[in-house]
Amino acid sequence: MAGNATGKTDFDVIVIGGGPGGYVAAIRAAQLGLEAACVEAGRLGGVCLNVGCIPTKALLSSALLVSELNEAGGHGISFDGMKVDLGPAQARSRAVANRLSKGVGFLLKKNGVAHVEGHGRLAGGGAVEVERDGGKRTITARDVIVATGSRPRSLPVLQIDEERIWSSTGALFRKEAPESLVVVGAGAVGMEFADIYAAYGTRVTVIEALERVLPLEDEDSSRAVAQAFRKRGIDIFTSARVESTSVGDDGVAVSFADKRGRSRRLEVDYVLSAVGRVPNTEDVGLEAAGVKRTERSNFIAVDEAMRTNVPGIWAVGDCAGGQLLAHKGMHEGVVAAEHVAGVGRHTVDYGNVPNCTYCHPEVASVGLTEKQAREKGLDIEIGKFPWTGNGRALAAGDSTGFVKVIRDRRYSEVVGAHIVGPHATELVAEFVMARHLESTAEEIDLAMHPHPTLSEAVAEGALGALGRALHI
Repeated sequence: MAGNATGKTDFDVIVIGGGPGGYVAAIRAAQLGLEAACVEAGRLGGVCLNVGCIPTKALLSSALLVSELNEAGGHGISFDGMKVDLGPAQARSRAVANRLSKGVGFLLKKNGVAHVEGHGRLAGGGAVEVERDGGKRTITARDVIVATGSRPRSLPVLQIDEERIWSSTGALFRKEAPESLVVVGAGAVGMEFADIYAAYGTRVTVIEALERVLPLEDEDSSRAVAQAFRKRGIDIFTSARVESTSVGDDGVAVSFADKRGRSRRLEVDYVLSAVGRVPNTEDVGLEAAGVKRTERSNFIAVDEAMRTNVPGIWAVGDCAGGQLLAHKGMHEGVVAAEHVAGVGRHTVDYGNVPNCTYCHPEVASVGLTEKQAREKGLDIEIGKFPWTGNGRALAAGDSTGFVKVIRDRRYSEVVGAHIVGPHATELVAEFVMARHLESTAEEIDLAMHPHPTLSEAVAEGALGALGRALHI
């Protein structure tokens, strides 16, 4: 199919990429009455659903259960020779991912979106070349949304081969937990996999170049997680620089300098590289279409409506930069589709994007860290409520961490919220909503929270930021 001399196109909008940003953009466009197509060479759902967010969380659920069973004695439950096996957990994670990938296909069909299988690239003038099994065809649309995502980054001293040096993808497909593993990078991905493998008996060492684990989080959150991991026997080196890796037949030798500049060497079975991601902006036809990318990072340059510099071409999700998060990409997909349809009224509030790390203890945040708030010169008050003061957390035997609320005294605005502990990634949504509605700390308290629940800690954190917490 292709356009013709009358200006008619095959579709109103074509989305290149079937990940969270892409398939959501296509669905929203179809809901608005546009004839939409989604071009995807791999499995629908992209990295997040197939080899990222979803299967990782399935494995983390298994890892948490293992940890809880190890503490089951307090509940009157005992085991003789309890054994754990990563294989069934890995198989379960794949089943969950496969089910949801099929679900995306159902959603596209339900909304009347054409699923075009193949690798899509811009061909200019609203044309998209689709390559599949050695053959090529061209489809056309008035508008094209690029949503090609990102991939794990390799470093010169840490070349991913998925044999001895894994990316997050390689780490997902292991059916046996090795005896030893070095995780390079202590961001969300690195800490989550450190949690998983440690739970299944692997001796895990984490190496981070910056001064603390989870360096994008509040310093209090980083400290609490590092303490919890070390208590579990996980070795952590921060302000450390990997100098070389040497792959052998039966393992990897990792040489690095610790925070004092001393040279260290570890010989382990495997290494996981979790040092960030790079955008999939090559072989997408950007040059042919004249689409600009950012100079340093190679992301597609877009405006607040997700438009590129070329009329009719848009970009969303990881390939467009910013926070490389599925929920951010989904919101960008909606924004782009609505502007394509001519009904766009909203843009993405990048200051209110929640961050979540699903290790144990969980970590979640939204808004400014304490350090950022002070650097901005805000007159702030801090409320920090420990889970040891929450009845539900104590009853569940999960009282590590806290809820921390940062309040600007001028208007009592919640400028930042940070949670470490049970169900942090669920509870943070209350702060996201409160910030979206411009609620004050007083209003969070006045909204009655049921007892006994974990949500009470949200209200207590707000009270703490007002200087009048009740239960500490």
